[in-house]
Amino acid sequence: MPRLAVKDNNRMSLRIPPEEKAVLLRAAALKRTDLTDFVRQHSLEAAQAVIRAEEHVNLSARDSLRVLELLENPPQPNAKLRAVAKALPKRK
Repeated sequence: MPRLAVKDNNRMSLRIPPEEKAVLLRAAALKRTDLTDFVRQHSLEAAQAVIRAEEHVNLSARDSLRVLELLENPPQPNAKLRAVAKALPKRK
């Protein structure tokens, strides 16, 4: 289960095997940076890629046209949708 970030702490601890740390240190040295900057930069790039992939939806041309058609001409609500809408709490 993920832990919540501590707001007043700008540190992060990682436990990694010595072999993996050695690989990271070597890569950082090859990039002429320290381990902290190397890990921070590459983990941020990986995190941003994950977020982009999860937030982006790719549709085929056919599916794109179908979505646009449904937005412009939505179907009439069926009984199930009306029942769910009726069960929603009233707004104040």
